[in-house]
Amino acid sequence: MPTGAGGGLLPARDLAAAWFLVALVAVPAWVLTAGQARGMGVGPGTMGMALPLFLLLWVTMTAAMMLPSMAPVAITWVRGIGRRSSGWKRTVRTVEFVGGYLLVWTAFGLLAYAALALTGGLVDDRPTAGRWIGAVAFLLAGLYQLGPLKNVCLRHCRDPMGHLVRYAGFRSPARDLRVGVHHGAYCVGCCAGLMTVLVPLGVMNVAAMAGLAVVVFVEKLWSRGPLLARGVGIAFLVLAVLAPFQDWLLPGLRATMDDM
Repeated sequence: MPTGAGGGLLPARDLAAAWFLVALVAVPAWVLTAGQARGMGVGPGTMGMALPLFLLLWVTMTAAMMLPSMAPVAITWVRGIGRRSSGWKRTVRTVEFVGGYLLVWTAFGLLAYAALALTGGLVDDRPTAGRWIGAVAFLLAGLYQLGPLKNVCLRHCRDPMGHLVRYAGFRSPARDLRVGVHHGAYCVGCCAGLMTVLVPLGVMNVAAMAGLAVVVFVEKLWSRGPLLARGVGIAFLVLAVLAPFQDWLLPGLRATMDDM
């Protein structure tokens, strides 16, 4: 486990308190995400959401899915901020770190919105195209999971002590913002393939989100996480072959197909 036996980056008491705080943030984020998804259902494309609303939901969903897996780095860095700062300065530095991390995921959300708008438009024009869009999405996700960029980013996310030492060498200005952006970029690189399957599965599919969140968590924190990543990649390739013939694999692209 990247945090070391018993969570070696932090004393046990501090680690327990920190994970409690993670739960305080992650659980409400999941509740908000599930509540919004229940009202919207699962459909193709952006489901009529304007970009600001989509980004708000995207950031909430990101916090729900990613916070547990990035907690070892976040907890340790924020604890370091607490040791070297106090009062408003500590608050500002913490907000900078979190803001930098979410900034990267917001930028990725812009790409996701564009991809969903494009695929949604294609499915509206030709409903049967959804089957091939789904196949391509699973294919890209599988190849990414098995590719070198995924391996590099996953290795970074599985070695918190290594990059915490590197981050300690960052200098002002906006040091904590830069740390958040840097770690967020690796996190996006680690999860980009997994997030791609939300196109066929549905961007507001809570079951898919929960499943992907578990995969992200286990990939980063389990000793055999890289093996799981490759297994998931192979599974996505199998789904890419099945998708054109199995509409039930494509709930995020199926609504318009059913209108036929």
